[in-house]
Amino acid sequence: MATRTVYESGLDRFNRPSKSVNIIFNLIFIILALVCVVPILVVLSISLSSEESIRQTGYHIFPTALSGEAYGYIVNQGTMILRALGVSLFVTIVGTVLGVLLTTSMGYAISRPNFKLKGLLTWIVFIPMVFNGGLVSSYYINSNMLGLKDTIWALILPLAVSSFNVIICKTFFKSTIPDGLIESAEMDGASQMRIFFSIILPISLPVIATIGLFLCFGYWNDWFQSMLYINNQDLYSLQALLNNLMSNVDALAKNAASMGVSYAMLAATMPKESARMAVAIVIVLPVAFAYPFFQRYFISGLTVGAVKG
Repeated sequence: MATRTVYESGLDRFNRPSKSVNIIFNLIFIILALVCVVPILVVLSISLSSEESIRQTGYHIFPTALSGEAYGYIVNQGTMILRALGVSLFVTIVGTVLGVLLTTSMGYAISRPNFKLKGLLTWIVFIPMVFNGGLVSSYYINSNMLGLKDTIWALILPLAVSSFNVIICKTFFKSTIPDGLIESAEMDGASQMRIFFSIILPISLPVIATIGLFLCFGYWNDWFQSMLYINNQDLYSLQALLNNLMSNVDALAKNAASMGVSYAMLAATMPKESARMAVAIVIVLPVAFAYPFFQRYFISGLTVGAVKG
């Protein structure tokens, strides 16, 4: 007994990290946190700085001359910003709900050992993770065959399902949902749709939150689909608007000029650099506020779906 106690205490000392190791890891995590936080502080500082101070002193973590003219300009151009915000919200909400339904249903189907098409669908899901048809073929199918050009669905359907998310769902269902639970429901006369929506989904909140967060971030941050498929400015999302700002400093002024305002006056008076950063802050805030509510489920679902194949 005494030997076992001595052995266990020695093992604890071996497994317990030393104080110096803890300090090193804490310093590493602090540096990584600063790498993530400092760029956001710089963007926030620029959005709150005056154009004159930016021209004279450049970028700083703390603004040298506080100014709210960038946010005031965004408020004054409320119609354009609100329209883009509405498009982003619609695409994110509808795309996330649709993507979660399609991804979880397919992942559940190929996770069942008695499903006859399991092997075929598994290969159909796996192959796109290794081989990609390319941008030209995707554009041709989405624009010409499906007719998604200049429609809101061009921003939703191409991103709704990914092989990576389906594999996560398949692994989660296969390793978490016991076969006996499904068999007992089938013996009670429940259909597969009833089993999936009434039994499987309610006990699969971790993986649903994980896939939902992936999709939400993907839709909210996407601007590439707008660049490919959208010519109508009424369908521009906030991210597409920001991309236009990054590539053309007068994009906001041009859009506002189309509403009957003098383009020359707007181009001369608009806060260019700070307006870019103010729009970036407007885009980042909703995701930053939403993430803490999903964090617990996100970590649980991601780790469970990554352990077993």
